[in-house]
Amino acid sequence: MLRFQLHGLHRAGHPAAPTPPSAPLLSTRLRPASCGDYNRRRRSRAPAVSASRPRARIRTSPRPAHVRVRMRPAGAARERVLFDKDRENDKEKKSVICVEGNIASGKTTCLEFFSNTADIEVFMEPVAKWRNVRGHNPLGLMYRDACRWGLTLQTYVQLTMLNQHTRPQTSPVRLMERSIHSARYIFVENLYRSGKMPEVDYVVLSEWFDWIVRNIDVSVDLIVYLRTTPETCYQRLKMRCREEEKVIPLEYLDAIHHLYEEWLIKGGLFPVTAPVLVIEADHNMQKMLELFEHNRDRILTPENWKHGP
Repeated sequence: MLRFQLHGLHRAGHPAAPTPPSAPLLSTRLRPASCGDYNRRRRSRAPAVSASRPRARIRTSPRPAHVRVRMRPAGAARERVLFDKDRENDKEKKSVICVEGNIASGKTTCLEFFSNTADIEVFMEPVAKWRNVRGHNPLGLMYRDACRWGLTLQTYVQLTMLNQHTRPQTSPVRLMERSIHSARYIFVENLYRSGKMPEVDYVVLSEWFDWIVRNIDVSVDLIVYLRTTPETCYQRLKMRCREEEKVIPLEYLDAIHHLYEEWLIKGGLFPVTAPVLVIEADHNMQKMLELFEHNRDRILTPENWKHGP
């Protein structure tokens, strides 16, 4: 219990004011107010309601039979509906095109050719990120020891490709080098089939990919397949002389080629969810540029797309 001492206060030269007998000078006890005291004081201040005063009633007119009321979802549900509608409207105006093919098949050349076209945004494969993750090079590590570093690289590839797919699209056409689909259907599949990826790693990556496809929009509107022989890719690989690719054997390119053929040409192995335009890409640079120009309308005009190989 708190005790407060009360003292008479007076100014110099003035007598202290007399204190009424009912207010003792020695001490007084202050009792903290309880919740009950607060509620009682609140009720005592509330205006009395007359029992004879009728309560206000809200009158509503009957709704005509032809008028239907649609309940609006609240909170997160409503935001989700609005987000889906906006995304559907955007998809009506915009297209995503992926350029697929083996290593050194000419994908970068294709994207550079169309990069100066109006209303097109180009996303190169994020190889620079795969070479340098806070000072580490998972791409180089995977090529040197796929059994040890395959899961590490492909996990990061899946993440960076997901980022490519989900970045806000600012142009009517987005041209991408490869996709999250080929990361799973070609490169993860090759590691598993060649015995360089344990089944548990393969299952984990597959589960991640399946969840992404079910819950995030990573759809593609057209696949441009630059079809090359493994031998052509091997010769180009040696000419461009990238450090990480010096250890790639012809057998690796051959395995990648067969998986692309199974996926995009033969069909049945994995789903092909977009039309496929096949361009034979074993030619020299000048001939390839002519082929890109010749197929410009087939690539950039949705009305010219036909589903299937």
